[in-house]
Amino acid sequence: MTNRLPVADGRRARGERSRSTVLDTVVALASTDGLDGLSMGQVAAAAGVSKSGLFSLWRDKEELQLAAVERARQQWVDLVVQPALQAPPGILQLWRLHESRLAFYTAKVLPGGCFFVAIQSEFDDRTGLVHDLLRQHAKEWDEYVQSIIRGAIEAGQLRPDTDPGVLSYEIDALGFAAVTRARLLEPDSAYAQARAAVLGILRACATDPSILPES
Repeated sequence: MTNRLPVADGRRARGERSRSTVLDTVVALASTDGLDGLSMGQVAAAAGVSKSGLFSLWRDKEELQLAAVERARQQWVDLVVQPALQAPPGILQLWRLHESRLAFYTAKVLPGGCFFVAIQSEFDDRTGLVHDLLRQHAKEWDEYVQSIIRGAIEAGQLRPDTDPGVLSYEIDALGFAAVTRARLLEPDSAYAQARAAVLGILRACATDPSILPES
């Protein structure tokens, strides 16, 4: 019997490409227009697919919204978290995480700067699956940053009286604020100030500030 090579499923491949295109489009649009206000027709037109094609991939708008949140999370992991892992564990990795975040913003990967800045303020007072998923990801992000801080404390790089929750809050708040300030004020100054503010906080908490950049 002749061995047969597996035949690629062209329809499945096209479906995955369409799915990726639509999700990237939704994440980009939502960074400026919000997620709830996007209609299926608007998404279909922007992504270059038919409205019926959208409903073949997602049953309803909420299902598409949830998929977009997951897509944005994966984008964040790929472009913000992964580059920071190249730095040594501890305070340098914490600093690199903030630098990587600002690089994501300044590169204008998304037209509105950040999907999560736009969406968290849109859904924070609501109930439902999208709110719950955003809350879960926000909690995971805070726990992740705190784990790096605790590692830096255990390594003797941050003062033992450093509060991981407070430091994580300060760093995240400054990164969050940089997006809105860059949209309303002068972008270069907003990002430079966010960088300087976090660097100042870390140098004040560090047992050996010389391992961090001076400016």
